[in-house]
Amino acid sequence: MYLLLIPVVCFSQSYELSGVVLDEDKQAIPGVNIIVDGTNKGVVTNPDGKYSIRLSEGKHKIEVSYIGFETIRTEVDLSSNSILNFTLISKTEDLEEVVVSDRIEGINIRDPEMSVSKLDASSIKKIPVVFGEVDVIQSLLQLPGVSNAGEGAAGFNVRGGATDQNLILIDDALIYNSSHLFGFFSIFNPDAIKNLKLYKGGIPATYGGRISSVLDIKQKNGNTQSLKGEGGIGVISSKLTLEGPIEKDKSSFLLSGRGTYAHLFLELTDNNNSAYFYDLNTKLNFDLDEKNSLSFSGYYGLDYVNINDSFTNIYGNAFGVLDWEHQFNEKINSKLNLSYSEYSYELDLDLVGFNFKNKISNLNLSYQINHELNPDLDLSYGLSSIHYSIDPGKIVPTREDSPVNARSLNNKYAFDNAAFITVNQSLSEKINLQYGLRLSTFLRMEDRISNLYEDNNPVVYDEVRNIYRGAVPVDTQEGNSSNIDKSFINFEPRLGVSYVINDFTSVKASYNRMVQNLQLVSNTSSPTPFDVWTPSGRFIEPQKLDQFAVGYFKDFKDLPFTLETEVFYKNISNIIDYIDGANLIANDAIERVILNGQGRAYGWEFYLKKNTGKLTGWLSYTLSRSEQRTPGRTPDEIGINNGDWYLNGFDKTHDLSLTSSYELTDKWQLNSNFVLQTGRPVNFPVGQFEFQDLNIPVFEGRNLNRLPTFHRLDISATYVPEKKNKSWSSSWNFGIYNLYNRMNAVSLNFEQNDRTGQNEAARFSIFGIVPSVSYSFKF
Repeated sequence: MYLLLIPVVCFSQSYELSGVVLDEDKQAIPGVNIIVDGTNKGVVTNPDGKYSIRLSEGKHKIEVSYIGFETIRTEVDLSSNSILNFTLISKTEDLEEVVVSDRIEGINIRDPEMSVSKLDASSIKKIPVVFGEVDVIQSLLQLPGVSNAGEGAAGFNVRGGATDQNLILIDDALIYNSSHLFGFFSIFNPDAIKNLKLYKGGIPATYGGRISSVLDIKQKNGNTQSLKGEGGIGVISSKLTLEGPIEKDKSSFLLSGRGTYAHLFLELTDNNNSAYFYDLNTKLNFDLDEKNSLSFSGYYGLDYVNINDSFTNIYGNAFGVLDWEHQFNEKINSKLNLSYSEYSYELDLDLVGFNFKNKISNLNLSYQINHELNPDLDLSYGLSSIHYSIDPGKIVPTREDSPVNARSLNNKYAFDNAAFITVNQSLSEKINLQYGLRLSTFLRMEDRISNLYEDNNPVVYDEVRNIYRGAVPVDTQEGNSSNIDKSFINFEPRLGVSYVINDFTSVKASYNRMVQNLQLVSNTSSPTPFDVWTPSGRFIEPQKLDQFAVGYFKDFKDLPFTLETEVFYKNISNIIDYIDGANLIANDAIERVILNGQGRAYGWEFYLKKNTGKLTGWLSYTLSRSEQRTPGRTPDEIGINNGDWYLNGFDKTHDLSLTSSYELTDKWQLNSNFVLQTGRPVNFPVGQFEFQDLNIPVFEGRNLNRLPTFHRLDISATYVPEKKNKSWSSSWNFGIYNLYNRMNAVSLNFEQNDRTGQNEAARFSIFGIVPSVSYSFKF
């Protein structure tokens, strides 16, 4: 007799556990860690606060955690696909603040996402700032890889990139100028922001149009349960936010306003100068049914500057967004977005007698589908189309004796269309991937009048004087804005991978190609409202970037620290450079003063963060180099700067920031911020010559010198008085910006001394020591 042994293989049944994580105000919380105790499994909630994870049949202990909220620990017994929702309770009842959290603890060790910084509703107000005005951009500057041109500089620079290379979105609406009052404040009102995310690298295929970074900001949804408000009164501005239900549990509103009033004090002193700004944020949300929701977001901001009634400058952003979200089933949801954005600028120069206006606007339509095939594989794919309308300027004389003639520059139109797909895939418990592809098609439409040049070359090289100059047009050509003048088609692959060494350590790598077809025409290190956007076309090629990054990430198991360190390399082609003496103001033939060059940036970023305890904060350091070159187009041309590499205006070799917050008592919190940076690249004269009794400085090369090293220490203290009313809470903030009164140079100007006749360097600084006090409240 024979005994036949047949092996039996038992397969464990698995089920899907899914749900949404909300806060006490029924706001979805993205980035929440959901960990299965005793396993390597876990997920992070998506931007809508939703999660999904597949687990084996039986009992599992679940831990739900997020910085600033009480951790939830529960047990679930799975015998079928189940839905489990969570509501997180805030750890304190203090005023809602903003916390900079570059990476949520633990579970992001596994996520291939890297080179990302986050801000969400909970402690940026801890960071001391000038005048005590809470500022999102100033907070981002404390993170590795992010800098700007200096105090009072508009915008921000990421990994050595220009400010126009940052894609800035608020509820998917494009923002063209992120600053108020020429860079002293940003347009982002923290009280109206739900969360924001800054991608420095590893950018998903969903995003395109800029090559340096993506700053994606989401406004808060209004409270659907009850009327609430918060606000603040500061030295130069005040703000107020109201939110509440339109129909309880189904719809809500949010209205937030902010404005300065320093100009009112100037009027009391008979000062003819005036400067102020105001902005207004709004959002309406409607849950139509279980599967459909509708929202409307809006923003309007305006800056006004008047100098002695001879110089008046008015500029601002505005946008409106309509979103429709639809849930097909538990696995598939979609989002349809329609938005309109514009930025306008007006200058009235009574001294000369003319008025100048320009504007850029766009209409954007996008449709995106998120599709979860299984817990280890999900897709995000869609289409987008943007129509750009650019009015470079209209000049109108304002008095009869004005030397300026009325004229209008050529309007410019373009379409930016794209199809994209991003795949998130878990190959194993150790290897996770994010990869995708973006296909972009940019259509530049014909101008009303175009210049024609000999050999189709708008910039000619003078071999005798070894200089470039604008070519003289040989003819003009009429066009129609409904006809395509030039088209550009580009494939933009993206790839990110993470390898988990253990539960607390991983290494990650990423690659992304980005294409930018809209450039800011500016030859300053910090943009001004007068700068003009121009699209790629017949003579301007799209900028293209290839970026590589590798990083090491660690959560210290028994210590309240996280460590992130990355190295990166960026290579850019078709970067815009300007010939010597280029005139960019109201130039209707900008192609006559620009050349296409190359750029590169590389560096090392270090970020050590203490997450818990009475003392929290972080140390960030960046060692980097950012440079560009424009070689000659032929062997006979010397190029710009002799075709050699030179530092661009955004290079900061060393950039160190130390930020800390200490909870002294239940009522007092002490905060500090120290910044140390290499000075910005500039040009100093190497000699001089005399012409008509004037000493004229002589310059050689580009950006061969630097401003003095920049450093500053800011401190603040926040006092929370005892509550006398459960429905009212408040706090006082006392701050000192630039504690030791360091006069950091914004620029060095070389001027002729009237007495000696010699050229001398004069340092220009903006801020010395600046004390501040502000009062915040919430009800």
